[in-house]
Amino acid sequence: MKKRIAIVLCALGVLFVAGSYAAQPGTEADPLITKSYIDSVVYPATKFKVVNVPAGKNVICSAGTELILRMGTCSVVGTQKGGVSDVTMGFDLADGIVVQGNHLLIVPLDDGRGVKTSTDCIFMIKGSYEIK
Repeated sequence: MKKRIAIVLCALGVLFVAGSYAAQPGTEADPLITKSYIDSVVYPATKFKVVNVPAGKNVICSAGTELILRMGTCSVVGTQKGGVSDVTMGFDLADGIVVQGNHLLIVPLDDGRGVKTSTDCIFMIKGSYEIK
């Protein structure tokens, strides 16, 4: 019985030592990386830009573009496939619906969706867009 316990303890000890060497961070097998590398290469941190758009213009966005209306009045430019996602309220805003201020909107597809301004507007935009 003592031999079995000794063998089990030796086996556990070997596994523990081998596991600790395999999990050592900063080795050639598992290099450490910096936060700046993560931010610039792995997960590029994009920022919102403040964009002034005059009345009567359309802001047409690429897929994944995020918008927040900060000032003014605008409505959704949708397509047959749908409108713009209002993630603040959890709804799809169809073509022609008036956008509420300070709501986060996300354009799901690159098919001509965006917003049309009724007055001069200020947006915070993250992603690709075109003012027409």
